[in-house]
Amino acid sequence: MSVSKEQVQERVVEALASFGPDADTITPSATFEELDIDSLDLVELAQIVEDEYGVVLKGEDMKELKTVGDAVELITARAA
Repeated sequence: MSVSKEQVQERVVEALASFGPDADTITPSATFEELDIDSLDLVELAQIVEDEYGVVLKGEDMKELKTVGDAVELITARAA
């Protein structure tokens, strides 16, 4: 299954917005810290990504991700 970067970004923004931040503030350059996204939110995001795209994000992957764009890039690369 091939997914576009736009599809992944849309889904990631939707998921992150459900954790609290305003969707308008969720940009590719926004850091998870700025958005007040904590490690539990990231675990939930990883579960959504696995369910929807079959992409498994491990703990060490999540530690490397600093921005929304980082997450979108990694998910898109692994979903290809």
